[in-house]
This record gives sequence, structure tokens and C-alpha cells, in this order.
Amino acid sequence: MANYVDNASFYEAIVERKEKIKLAEEQGLPIPRLTNYLGECILLIANNFASKANFNGYSFKDEMISDAVENCVKYFDKFDHVNYKNPFAYFSQFVYFAFLRRIAREKHEFKIKHKIIQSVGNKVLELQEHDEDGEFINSYREFLQEFSNVEPDVEKIKVIKEKAMKPSHTSTLDVLFGNML
Repeated sequence: MANYVDNASFYEAIVERKEKIKLAEEQGLPIPRLTNYLGECILLIANNFASKANFNGYSFKDEMISDAVENCVKYFDKFDHVNYKNPFAYFSQFVYFAFLRRIAREKHEFKIKHKIIQSVGNKVLELQEHDEDGEFINSYREFLQEFSNVEPDVEKIKVIKEKAMKPSHTSTLDVLFGNML
């Protein structure tokens, strides 16, 4: 297979899949799996999109690609082949927004890790000790294990979920980059 997706062939394969789905529904059979060609097309779109300059330097590129492939497969049959003839653009949008969601998620996790490290502060140096035999005891690791076993604040989680469910009027770029723009 080439290093790019041929939009016309991709569209033809989708039309064939739609026909197979229609036949399966009429006969009461389960929906057929995606063909290898369709899966390769989705993977090629995601891989090539990840090599673009604006997504190239991230260390979690594999997670971005797998999120994108998952979203494309999940909503694959929602593509309207009657009204639209460009599946490449349709799936590229899924990939793009999956990448943005992963970047936002990783940025949020980084902020949490950073706050934990800040809250620990200079205590890290105090926590590291040597035992009587001279072997190093990593008290910091024990501290983090104790910290991670703390029960989550259920009320705080509910508030966060409620805020997440409310529609916001900010764009995706505002969410990702905050006041940097």
C-alpha cells in the first residue's frame, strides 16, 4: 500500500461496506467488521497527521494516534456516503480533534504532576535517608504510594463532572492554550 490514502478508492470501499451492512441488516446478521483496507486507510491518515509539524514533537504521539483510530472506528458508519464524497476530510477531522483532546488531557495531567511536585517541595530531600547498613531507602517512593492511596473527594469529582457537562462558549484553542493567545 502507498504512503497516502487514495480518496476515490477509500470512498469506493466505504460504499461497498455500506452495501454489506444493508444486506446484513436485511438478513438479520451482525454488522460486518471493517476490512483491512479501511483499517489501513484510517491508520495511514492518523500516522501521516501525526507527522505534521504541529503534532510532531509530542512524546505521547502513539496515544494520540490510538485515540484517533479509536474515534474513527467508533464513528466509521456515521459517514454519509450519499451526500458527501470526501471520506478523507471526514476522518481527518476526527483525527485532528482526537489529537487536540489528547494534548489537552496530557497538559492537564502534567499540571497535576507539577502541583504534586511543588506541594512536596524540599521535603523530597528530607525524605531520602540511609539505613544502618548504608543501603538507600527511597522514602519518597513510599510517600507517593501513600499519597496515591488517599480516597478521592467524591463531592469535588461531582462538581468537576457537572462543570464538564455544561456547554462552554470557548473554542478548543482557548481550552488548550488559555490566555497564551
